[in-house]
Order: sequence, then structure tokens, then C-alpha cells
Amino acid sequence: MPVQRAALALLLAAVGLPVIGVIIVGLDIMPVRFAMMHVALLGIAVGLLTGLDPMLCALVACALAGAGVAPLARTPDGLSGAMGLLMSLAIAAALLVLAVSGVNASGAFALLWGSILSVGTADLVVLGALAVVVPGLFWWRRRDIGLLLYDRELAQCSGVPVRALTLALLVLVAVAVAGAIKLTGALLVDALTLLPALAARRLGTSLRSIVLWAIGIGVLVNLTGFLLALSLDWPPGPVLVLTAGAVVLAVHLIPERRLSSWRAPASPALPSSH
Repeated sequence: MPVQRAALALLLAAVGLPVIGVIIVGLDIMPVRFAMMHVALLGIAVGLLTGLDPMLCALVACALAGAGVAPLARTPDGLSGAMGLLMSLAIAAALLVLAVSGVNASGAFALLWGSILSVGTADLVVLGALAVVVPGLFWWRRRDIGLLLYDRELAQCSGVPVRALTLALLVLVAVAVAGAIKLTGALLVDALTLLPALAARRLGTSLRSIVLWAIGIGVLVNLTGFLLALSLDWPPGPVLVLTAGAVVLAVHLIPERRLSSWRAPASPALPSSH
């Protein structure tokens, strides 16, 4: 049963999380995922202290943090600075909570490495919700998202609700990072989010095709890596990362016939988002 739950969790993650990777790279907000890992650790520490579900506390903490930094996302530089501050404060607060409460910290820090076979029903619900909400939001507002990822000022001039959309995307990114921690661990969450997006960027010729490639690569990497880990009796997290990394390297060996990026300097011609 744990193996079936883990496989289902990875399949659900492959639908929603690579799209999050596309958003992270498109908005140029790489530091966000590191900051949210630290915020998730703070949420877990609060959960252990209060007796509440640690992963639920991590999700709530990340969602609030994502919403809180949204006003600073006017430029990537402004957001990067905020993420550095948030990261430092979150890890300091987490260590302080664990120290003064006397709670055993091993449970909190174990999530840095992941425990995919301990995935429960609540984790599947979160991943299932992300698998529906993230692609759903993309297809519903794909034109607006395409403009936002391409050029924020151009999107604002085109009538895109930039602030509200940025807020929604940052909250989704934050929740997705927290939701992926149980699968690969906080230190290896890029295998489910960023690496499929990087490979898809090389293969796709429009935002829509990049998202489809990212989901397809996510499914391939997650299932292949998990089966390989089971057959070799190796820890799934590192195997997933190495599998995803191998795919990214293989894709970059393919000769590039044309540039395809969902985020580029503003110019009169817009990339297709269809």
C-alpha cells in the first residue's frame, strides 16, 4: 500500500509541480523555492510544538509567506532581497522554536531528506489539488500568464491584473514547494519542479508547448526514477534528482534549431502562448 500511495503521489506531482517550475523560471524567482523550504521548516516546528499536523502547518506558513512577499515582486531584484531576508528569519525562528520547546527536532529535519513511502491521504489530497488547480489556472488565464512571464510592464499596459495574478502565482509556488517536501525532501524539491521545466524550455516552442513538455517529462522522470529506486533498493529522492538531471543533460545535447523561451527581453513581437 505505501508503494502504491507513493506512485500515485508522484504521478499527481508530475501534473502540477512542473508547471510551477515553468512559473519559477518565467518570473525569474529562483530564490523563492529556497526561502519556502525554510518557511516550511518553521511551519513544521510550530506543528510539532502545538501538536497540530506539521505538514498542514508548513502549507499554511508557506501560503502566508507567498502572499506576504507578493507586493515586493515588482522586480526580480526586489523579490530576491526579500527572499534572502525571509530565509534567514524563517530558519532562525524554526531553530529557536525547536530549542525553547524541547521538541525532538529529528522529525522536522527528517523532512529535509524526504520520506516518500510515508505519504498519507492528506498529502495525496494536497498534491491532487495542485494537479487540478495549477494546470487549471494556467489554461484559464494562459494569455495573461504568458504576458506576465514575458514582460510585467507590457502585461500591465495590456490590462492584465498583474498584482492579483502575481499574488496567486506566488502562493501556488509556495504551497507547491511545501507539498513536494514529503516526496523528495526540501533539499531535492527541484527534481519535481525546476528540472522538468528546464528540459521543457529546450524542447518547447511556445508557452503552451513548454508546459505540456514539462508535464510529460515530469511523468517520465517521476515514474522512471521511482521504479529504478525500488528495483535497486535506493532512496527515491536522490534517484529522482539524478534521473531528472540526466534528462535535462540529454535534452541539452539535442542541437538547438531555434530559441524558445517564455521569458525574454521585451520586443514588439510577442511569443505565442497558444
